[in-house]
Amino acid sequence: MTTGASGASGASGVAWKMLAVVSLAQFLGMTLWFSATAVTPLLITEFNITPAHVAWLTMAVQAGFVAGTLLSAVTNVADILNARVLMFVGSLVGAGANSAVLVAPGAAAVIGLRFLTGASLALVYPPAMKIAAGWFRDGRGFALGLLIGALTLGKAFPHLLTALFGAEWREPMLLASALAVIGGTLVVLIVRDGPFVAPTAPFDPQAIRNVLASRGARLATLGYLGHMWELYAMWTWVAVFATASFAASGVPGASSAGSLAAFVAIGSGAVGCALAGFIADRIGRARVAMWAMVCSAACAALTIAVYGRAPWMLYALIMLWGFSVVADSAQFSALVSEHAPRDHVGTALTLQTCIGFLLTMVTIELLPRVAAGTGWQFASLLLVPGPLLGAWAMARLTK
Repeated sequence: MTTGASGASGASGVAWKMLAVVSLAQFLGMTLWFSATAVTPLLITEFNITPAHVAWLTMAVQAGFVAGTLLSAVTNVADILNARVLMFVGSLVGAGANSAVLVAPGAAAVIGLRFLTGASLALVYPPAMKIAAGWFRDGRGFALGLLIGALTLGKAFPHLLTALFGAEWREPMLLASALAVIGGTLVVLIVRDGPFVAPTAPFDPQAIRNVLASRGARLATLGYLGHMWELYAMWTWVAVFATASFAASGVPGASSAGSLAAFVAIGSGAVGCALAGFIADRIGRARVAMWAMVCSAACAALTIAVYGRAPWMLYALIMLWGFSVVADSAQFSALVSEHAPRDHVGTALTLQTCIGFLLTMVTIELLPRVAAGTGWQFASLLLVPGPLLGAWAMARLTK
């Protein structure tokens, strides 16, 4: 069983089964991430959330995730405790925090619960990558690509629920919580550790320093930061951008059309993750990440050209943008897992995601402010420098 899991093409049936279950659990758990973002207009009305605090429905999740990953990285918990147990605990706590929004007394409590949801997801996302990396070695790019693709679908799913449920927000949020519980349970009952899993390790106060001592890990993290500058701001505000564009072009039901467009934009990234992972295992992870970021930077710039034009033009661009904006994500995780010290892989992955998600809070906050001054037609230009910087870092790594 262990010898056949060395690559995607020669992986054993057990390895593929474990990856399938972890990916399903990742999809189910990550429906919690944008469960509130997808129903933002309804929550604004329900809890009298002021315009200045609207962005915090998403930013609180980012902040909670940063706090959770920072605590995990500093304490080495991702390397001390089993990743399957961490995923189970994170899924249950996140589901509870998400459901509690239904009985929250006010806007402050809602934002606090979103923070707790994000913190709990710090025990779901990085551990899932560690589990997948433990089952695949040569084909790790493709395996992690499938995993991140599942994560992407999970984050897109609330937008689809919003388009289906319309003006009702409670049912979609409860459904997301139930799905997360199912996901965590599947992992703890079915998944086992793979032959290449990084061993648990005692607490090491030098773990972060040892990770950053690797040139490959540093460049992969820099590329990841450029990637994250763009990714979550795009995911958070693409529904608003699309709604504004549809309204400008006279499309009836612009709000529902915007939610559907957001699902298409984010969901198309699942295909991008899988395809990029498959190609990366053959031509190199850094090279694939570099070209994905060049493509996504171009798409961000081209939003000017499609705004307010025919809907098919917008759909075509955001599908390509959604495809490319996350296609590189798994490759950064694979690169870090390969370049970091083997007994600190969990800490390395957690540190990378911690810094990256901290950066996302900047652009999530800035993008609507830029849009208020320039209009949504030009706001996405703010995102272009990030992927260009990341592409430069990947070009350095290929050399």
